[in-house]
Amino acid sequence: MTDSPEQQRHVVVVRRLRTALTRLPHWWPLPVSVLIGTASGLSYGAFATPQYEATSYAMAVAEGETDPTAALGYAQSYGRLTTSDATLSYAQGAAGEPVRELRSHVTSETSPDSPMISVTGTSSDRHKAADIANAVIEAVIVSSGHVSKDTGVKLIKFTHAMTPDQPVSPSVPLGAAVGAAAGGLLGGLVLLVRPRREEWSVSAQVPGPAAGDTGAAQDERELVR
Repeated sequence: MTDSPEQQRHVVVVRRLRTALTRLPHWWPLPVSVLIGTASGLSYGAFATPQYEATSYAMAVAEGETDPTAALGYAQSYGRLTTSDATLSYAQGAAGEPVRELRSHVTSETSPDSPMISVTGTSSDRHKAADIANAVIEAVIVSSGHVSKDTGVKLIKFTHAMTPDQPVSPSVPLGAAVGAAAGGLLGGLVLLVRPRREEWSVSAQVPGPAAGDTGAAQDERELVR
């Protein structure tokens, strides 16, 4: 059967595309990946909503005859309670967000060397970021006060979260740099795993002896003997 004109044109286009690809240098995926990564980073930095972070701190203090080293252990425990439902339920009024939303905007950290707790609030509104951090740290302090007589350890506020001036989300230049680096890494991996062309094979690169050289090689072996 004879192919239709459309099928013939399709075959011609495919052949030309394959020919064009074979003529490209073998390292072409690397600059293409860098270009795509840079464009993606620029787009993210330009159109992503800026995010702000604010951090407040509290410290665990031993009371009375309580061993001062106990404050470090209780600080670790209270740090885990900062994202609990009980703490977030108490803080949601001052934070201005429901518990479900508040949980995704709060992180906490503790130090293995000092009885310090840090609570970080994240939001697209810089004022709300500070409100979230302060509301949650206050909730933890209030909760610790309810059992301080039994534990001998209480939390006190160490620093108040201030309204941030600059967002923590990547800027346009930083986004472009990160995208270019990621694209370069991806392009390098593509070069490592892509199959080699037939003309780059070892058999093609290392020519065998010519037919006329066989006799000369035998004569050389005889001379060596």
